[in-house]
Amino acid sequence: MNVILGVDIGGSTTKIVAFEEQERVLDCLQVRAGDQITSLYGAIGHILYKCNLTLDQVTAFVLTGVGATMVKGDIYGIPTYRVKEFEAIGKGALELTGFSETLVVSVGTGSAFVMASEKECRHIGGSGVGGGTLTGLASKLLGETHIDAIVAAAQKGSLRQVDLAICDISDEEIPSLPPHVTAANFGKVESTASKEDFALGLINMVFETVGSLAAFACKNTEIKEIVVTGSVAALPMAQKYLDGVGMLHGVKFIIPEKAIFATAIGAALLYFSEFQDEAGSITALEIT
Repeated sequence: MNVILGVDIGGSTTKIVAFEEQERVLDCLQVRAGDQITSLYGAIGHILYKCNLTLDQVTAFVLTGVGATMVKGDIYGIPTYRVKEFEAIGKGALELTGFSETLVVSVGTGSAFVMASEKECRHIGGSGVGGGTLTGLASKLLGETHIDAIVAAAQKGSLRQVDLAICDISDEEIPSLPPHVTAANFGKVESTASKEDFALGLINMVFETVGSLAAFACKNTEIKEIVVTGSVAALPMAQKYLDGVGMLHGVKFIIPEKAIFATAIGAALLYFSEFQDEAGSITALEIT
């Protein structure tokens, strides 16, 4: 069995997916390390072990993400290709959802917005708010940087202790703004607010910010379903807070299965669709 390894080398983690040459996903995993090169080679070794594969069975590596430019030449002498991250983001999201067109919000260290269709995947902007915002602020407010610990704390928190809601500032009903909607993130920090309350407030702020920007990006378009991918999309409260934003703006947020690996999957699929001719031989690739 021969395989293609699609690799998304991000700012803080590396995501890798193993594809059979028949375009079937064998497995995928995520690795975090002190630097991008260490996480890349750790991810390769881990997935080979997990799938009971050898390097001889790897036909090609397809790299994307901000760390892809740090890898020079071929990996282990195996043909190594680099694809544009935004194209991989869009391609992966369309594959995971079956949509023909959508806005993709890839939430990793920061957030990237990609208008994706079967014809093209176009980067339209982004935000510095993302997982890096969450862990950076948590390090000062909570004394914690590990995402699992932040999430565990947040699951015991209450937004009423930190966020200012519409019902806190108005007794009148506002049709477009239900009473529970956030008026100001961290606008009402009670003296009794706990570490857990701050953790939940941080997570809520990230999803409300990213979700609102995504909804605004879809104004004056026909898009009503927004696909959310990336590491932060896997947090257990992601769907809940994105649903709240969606209700305000008349859109729906979709977090597909394997959302963490959407970009790595997209990279591998670009290999199959663009870098092989009809006879199955590898065609030339312009390094990006």
